[in-house]
Amino acid sequence: MMTQEKKFAKSQQKQYLPTQGNNAPLLNISDQKPLPKREPIKHLLIGSPKAVTSTIHLLQILGYANVGDWSTLLPIGNPDEVMSILSRQILVQ
Repeated sequence: MMTQEKKFAKSQQKQYLPTQGNNAPLLNISDQKPLPKREPIKHLLIGSPKAVTSTIHLLQILGYANVGDWSTLLPIGNPDEVMSILSRQILVQ
């Protein structure tokens, strides 16, 4: 049984190998458009816990970032404020 499976696997692989009768055009990589460049960007929200949380939820409603993409609320020097960070990759043209 194993021999039949090996023969089948080899025949399946052959369909992807070039043959003399194959008229498929060759892909010229230099003709391809360059991929868009992606750069990291960080968003930082600082404010009261309620304001930061509300903004995070609003950005999810707007479809910009999921709530789970943001860091947890982190304390800062001011006892009434927290911060949350979002790191993303954006397309740059």
